[in-house]
Amino acid sequence: MWARIIEYFSTLEHHPAQRMAFLVGGLLIFWIIEGSIPLIPLQYKKNKLHHAIVNMGFTVIHLIIHTFLAIFIVKLSDWCKAEQFGLVYWMNVGVSGTIIISFLALDFFGGWLVHIAEHKVHFLWRFHIIHHSDNNVDVTTGLRHHPVESVLRGLFFFMGIFLSGAPMYAVMIFQTLLVLSTAFTHANISMPGWLDKLLGYILVSPNMHKVHHHWKQPFTDSNYGAIFSIWDRLLGTYKKLDPKQIRYGLDRYYPNEKDEDFMLLMKKPFQKKEL
Repeated sequence: MWARIIEYFSTLEHHPAQRMAFLVGGLLIFWIIEGSIPLIPLQYKKNKLHHAIVNMGFTVIHLIIHTFLAIFIVKLSDWCKAEQFGLVYWMNVGVSGTIIISFLALDFFGGWLVHIAEHKVHFLWRFHIIHHSDNNVDVTTGLRHHPVESVLRGLFFFMGIFLSGAPMYAVMIFQTLLVLSTAFTHANISMPGWLDKLLGYILVSPNMHKVHHHWKQPFTDSNYGAIFSIWDRLLGTYKKLDPKQIRYGLDRYYPNEKDEDFMLLMKKPFQKKEL
C-alpha cells in the first residue's frame, strides 16, 4: 500500500489537473453540504455566487504564485534527500515516521507559526486582514489570501521542509490534505457538537476555526492551527466560543461594507493610512 501511495504522491506535483481536481472537488463537496446544513445564516452583499467569484479571484492568483513556489519546493526537498538533511533522515524513521514528522513540521511552520506571525507583526497583519475582512465565511474563504501573504506562507513552508527534510511524497500528501482541511474548516456547516468536539482534540474542527474569524479580539487572535489543533492547545492560543455568538468581519482596520471590493482589497495593504 505504502509503495503505491508514495509512487502516486511523489509525482503529483507534475500533474496539475489532478491537483486541481482535489481543490475543486473539495470546494464543490463542502459548497453543497453548507447549502444543506448551514451553521450561520449568511448575509451576502449580493449573493453567494458573487461572493464566491470575489474570493476565487484571490484563489486563482494564489495558485499562480504556488506554481512558481513549487519549483523551489521540489528543489529543496530533492536537496534534502540528496544530502540526507533533515529530521526524517537523521532519525531514520521509515515511511510512516517520515510522513508523521513531515506533517508535524509542515503544519507547525506553514500553518501555526506563519499564522501567528501574521497577527503579531503589524506589517504582515496588513495583508492578512484581507482574509479576516470576509463578513461571510464559507468554503470559498479558505483561499482568500492577498498575493503577498501567499508568498510569505510559502517561505514558512520552506522552513518546514528544511527542518524535517520532507520528501516530495510527504509534501504532496500534506498539501492535498491541507487543501481539503481548509475547505472543511471554513465551510459554513453545522456539525453535531459532540463530533466537532471529538475532532477538535487533534484536528482543527469547523467550529474551532470559526472562533478565529469572530469579528472581535481576543478571539481573532486565537486558534491559528491549519490541520492539527495541538499547537494551539500546547502553546496557549486555544479559545472556545459558542457558534451562535460568532459574528464575522473586523471590529476595526477595514470597512466591513467593502469586504467584496476586490480591487480595494488588493490595494488596501499598500496604502499609507494606518490599519
